[in-house]
Amino acid sequence: MSTTFIRNHQFNVIKKQADFIQKTLRTAADRSVLETVRYRSVVNITEAIPDLTQEQKMLLEEITTLETANDFQRYLSALEPYMEPYPPITVKQIQKLFPKNKKLKVPDLGSIDFRYTTYLSWVDIATSRLFIVYPFEGKFIGIEGRITPTHKKGYCLFCNRHQELAYFSVRTKSAYASPDNFSSVGHYVCMDNQACNQCITATGSLEKFILSVSK
Repeated sequence: MSTTFIRNHQFNVIKKQADFIQKTLRTAADRSVLETVRYRSVVNITEAIPDLTQEQKMLLEEITTLETANDFQRYLSALEPYMEPYPPITVKQIQKLFPKNKKLKVPDLGSIDFRYTTYLSWVDIATSRLFIVYPFEGKFIGIEGRITPTHKKGYCLFCNRHQELAYFSVRTKSAYASPDNFSSVGHYVCMDNQACNQCITATGSLEKFILSVSK
């Protein structure tokens, strides 16, 4: 079984369930409580990764047999070869997504571990602009907007994690307005995009936002 089938956000679900089981192992004296948590964790994992083969399901279900911190670490490490990385992308492809930005500063793609990337993003500090590149239905979508630190904590739209937020505002053109009439769509997102990628467990809110501002 060498085919990749686990995307980054799905791997984050597995990590979250592994952490929950380990916490229960440390705190629950009642063995039946632990078994319930183990069962629920498998349900949550398999629901997050649809269309599993029987072999893939058996591999993931091994989480119910783990007892020690080392067991869980070995389990997660053994799943890494099955992670489906972010699709290959080049600097030129990124530049084509932002044709109006002639001085686009693209991150060092060679320094990114694309296994743990759900969405590619970076901030141009000089212009206070946040850029996001997301793979959707076989193509890349690029959006950019103004990023403004709030210096407050709250829940990120993308990863639903309680963390320090920034307000991300994207300028959009209304389909029903004159060519010069623009509106703005904004949401609160993580200041730390890398940490956001490490915590995101679903892509629904991210995709809804990207599609709404990329039309």
